[in-house]
Amino acid sequence: MSADDARSRERGLPIQILGREYRVACPEGEEAQLQASVDYLNRRMKDLRDGGRITGNEKIAVMAALNIAHEFLAQKGGKGGAPSVDGADFRRRIAAMQESLDSALAADQDKLF
Repeated sequence: MSADDARSRERGLPIQILGREYRVACPEGEEAQLQASVDYLNRRMKDLRDGGRITGNEKIAVMAALNIAHEFLAQKGGKGGAPSVDGADFRRRIAAMQESLDSALAADQDKLF
């Protein structure tokens, strides 16, 4: 990996959700899986937005997350059964998502005032 690639990775990979660009951390070799996840989330959020019943990107994101979580749990055993997941990997991914969301929300706060 070149020095430019390493610096680019430190800043995160650019993704687009509902027309807005975000930079997210992504381990090397998982770029295709990240993009597939972005595409899936983007489709789900657009479906909710275009349905017209939910407005505001934050509400759309929460509803999409709830729908996806429901689908995930239903596939893993229904009735809220605990799916078998790698806890450490799960926590790492959540931490990366929280960091990305915090950065994106902090940037938007400057525009409000």
